[in-house]
Amino acid sequence: MRFRPCIDIHNGRVKQIVGGSLTDKEDRAVENFSAARHADYYAGLYKKDGLAGGHVILLNPASSDYFEATRQQAVSALGAYPGGLQIGGGISAANAEEYIGLGASHVIVTSYVFKDGRIRWDRLGELKRAVGKEHVVIDLSCRRKDGAYYIVTDRWQKFTDVELNPHILDEIAAYCGEFLVHGVDVEGRASGMEEGLVRMLGGWGGIPVTYAGGIGSLEDLEHFREVSGGSVDFTIGSALDLFGGKVPYDTVKRYK
Repeated sequence: MRFRPCIDIHNGRVKQIVGGSLTDKEDRAVENFSAARHADYYAGLYKKDGLAGGHVILLNPASSDYFEATRQQAVSALGAYPGGLQIGGGISAANAEEYIGLGASHVIVTSYVFKDGRIRWDRLGELKRAVGKEHVVIDLSCRRKDGAYYIVTDRWQKFTDVELNPHILDEIAAYCGEFLVHGVDVEGRASGMEEGLVRMLGGWGGIPVTYAGGIGSLEDLEHFREVSGGSVDFTIGSALDLFGGKVPYDTVKRYK
């Protein structure tokens, strides 16, 4: 069980947001934290502390007036910690190799492979051919609906028809090296994890999985270890003191 740090970038700034509040309309989101420092500062910190496998997420779509500023922040982070960070947000088979060349260890992909509510197996194949499955992370971030967890896309705004379960994990794992799973309904709320989701991920036993969402205290973290069986990596954003929260970064950085 490892700590995977994060750098979320929205409107050209490092931020922590309430996940379910993000909307492309007027580039709005409910903010928990907006950093005075740039993305390369956090990347340099993670490098110094030996924390590999963190993720940089671009939270603006390519159509946004803020996209280029957000992208430049992300590229600066990759340059500050080459080979140590993954990048997601607007990734496709057409630009995946470019981001690997800019220093990303992996590309993180959701919307490109979940189109019109379904899995695009052809696009999963294209990504695998473009950079190799060992450089691909599929983001299976999900929200609860009708008693189950369904994968959501387009910066967590659209439900797909794909239920997240062990069978789907098995099938998609053939195309990637890792999974990233946000429990979107608790993301940024520090209100406790999606326990059913974590239990399912912990019991799966396939390729590496990183979970994000709701871990708001060291007690929550210990409960996460128990529920996941210690087999799932984790990230903490808004609750971390690095981003204005109360969970001490100096403690969680030891999980590596």
